[in-house]
Amino acid sequence: MTFEQQWIEYDFNPFILFDASGKIISLNSEAQFLLGASNASTLFEIATHHASQNFGFKTTFMDLEFGRYKFFGITVGYEDEEHLGIRLYQIPSYHFSKPKIDSGEMVNVYTLIDLCISSNSINANTKFLKDLDPSIPEIRLNTNLFLKLLNRIYSSCMESENITTKLYFRIGEHIKFDDKKYSLFSITVTASSIDKTKFTAIKQLADENSVSVELKEKSISLNIPLITA
Repeated sequence: MTFEQQWIEYDFNPFILFDASGKIISLNSEAQFLLGASNASTLFEIATHHASQNFGFKTTFMDLEFGRYKFFGITVGYEDEEHLGIRLYQIPSYHFSKPKIDSGEMVNVYTLIDLCISSNSINANTKFLKDLDPSIPEIRLNTNLFLKLLNRIYSSCMESENITTKLYFRIGEHIKFDDKKYSLFSITVTASSIDKTKFTAIKQLADENSVSVELKEKSISLNIPLITA
């Protein structure tokens, strides 16, 4: 690779080069991860719709969201009729502190979820539903801190009729610490009513647990490094 090609390859922002039919000719590493949350035809349609009327480059500021990926703008460029490139400007959504690998113990995350649901369902009218990927292995976590975090999340949702907990791998996504890559999995708690005044406390507990947290109108997601040793 030339130096310029390496810049593109390791850019935090996804870059994709299409041919005239929408087939991908080349893409960088970040774009490969993006395609796990989107698809080539959608991105090609966005690129063609926002391309300059004449040869050259055009930057458009816009809000785009594909799964955990959020963007505030794109640049589309082409110099002939055969190639069309798009670069998407990413808003960072994950903020991890360095994981405290030596401070936790190997735990079964399903057991922790069940413990929290059991304690929060006592004398409650809320119905708890689960959608759990059965393939998550034991991971290293600080049990007490994590239980505090998950309990705080559930307590913020107790005005809802139903609370759904989803546990799943984030396919193709990872986080890097000390030259080691860790896969990611998520716990998403969805409810019709969330007390957002508790989010500051949830964010603080998430930081203490070395995980990132995302708040949406009807869900709270924890994005967790899969540390198995």
